[in-house]
Amino acid sequence: MSTKDLIFDSQRFTHIDSVLHRYVDEGKLPGVQLAVTHRGEVVHRDCYGHTDVDAGTPVKPDTVYRIYSMTKPIVSVALMMLFEEGHFLLDDPVTNWIPELADLQVWTGGTADAPETKPAETPITIHHLLTHTAGFTYGFQYAHPVDELYRRAEVGDFVVPTYDLDEMMVRLGKLPLLFEPGTQWGYSVATDVCGALVQRISGERLDDHVRRRILDPLGMVDTGFNAPEESVDRCSVLYATLPGLEPRTAIAPAAAMTEAPLLLSGGAGLVGTTDDYLRFAHLLLNGGELDGVRLLSPRTLSLMTRNHLPDGRDMNSMGQATFSETEMAGMGFGLGFGVLIDGAANRTLAAEGTFAWGGAASTAFWVDPATEVCMVFMTQLLPSNVYPLRKHLQVGIYQALGNPR
Repeated sequence: MSTKDLIFDSQRFTHIDSVLHRYVDEGKLPGVQLAVTHRGEVVHRDCYGHTDVDAGTPVKPDTVYRIYSMTKPIVSVALMMLFEEGHFLLDDPVTNWIPELADLQVWTGGTADAPETKPAETPITIHHLLTHTAGFTYGFQYAHPVDELYRRAEVGDFVVPTYDLDEMMVRLGKLPLLFEPGTQWGYSVATDVCGALVQRISGERLDDHVRRRILDPLGMVDTGFNAPEESVDRCSVLYATLPGLEPRTAIAPAAAMTEAPLLLSGGAGLVGTTDDYLRFAHLLLNGGELDGVRLLSPRTLSLMTRNHLPDGRDMNSMGQATFSETEMAGMGFGLGFGVLIDGAANRTLAAEGTFAWGGAASTAFWVDPATEVCMVFMTQLLPSNVYPLRKHLQVGIYQALGNPR
């Protein structure tokens, strides 16, 4: 029997719905939206809770969310489209286009006040960026003195930047790398550097380029680096559960999503709807083509969704054990996506070869080529590792997938 013959038992989706509704009813999440598709058709959708808890505004299918790091796969696709057109090779040094990153130093010891460094021996390549092996980090991680240096430079934290993408490259060029490029995996601002590459290679602003080359061709009409003012009633308040805050505390109003950012973050800048992201997921499931529009070749997408970590290793064994937008055991990393390489190690029902990522406000998506299943989950709670939502989603969705009647 082919996996294409598998079907969903719609009654069994009550399991995942009850779990997600419980998170809302217990005051942990403001609201949830889940969409599951099989072979491009929606087999389950659930909207529950609120986009503004105090106002009682209900979650609707057209709610607009901050998708944060779910921006990364979109910008990675934009960069790989330029790769297909012959603008660069994956082993090209990034300094060919971003000279601000020449003469980087690598952390060897000390403190944030007195760092000890040495010159980097390996130039950062585009492949390093796409695989998060370049040596960059995020200021919000609070795991290393280099993270502190990022926060002091206002790079990679949740403070709204007051500078643009070019200035970000200047600031990155003055910060030490966490490790020698290519030697470890570390979740980082690397995809923001990918966005800077897209700008410099294409000669267009990142927002204009992504709109022209990806969003408009795919009909992702509600996705962008900010929402239009006329859509403010559809935008969600942002909530957080952090030390010193009450659970599910509102930290940013819905209207903040309509403000055009100075920094066009290729790693975290987009807002959008569930249905828009489903179109992107279906493009990936279909090998780079959707509704007669081809953005990537199947071979390029196949390359992007294979594990690129050395010796077939997973993210856990590559050094970082602090934070990722996925469970790292059994997960490799491709060119912009986490890739499931060992389902048993990951404790998941998903098929190996599934590729996925998520966002800081607890959003998530995956594409499973083996079963032709796509999933998009939206909510608005920082950070994404407060609750094991993605594990619940894997169990609750795949247990509903069974044999033909």
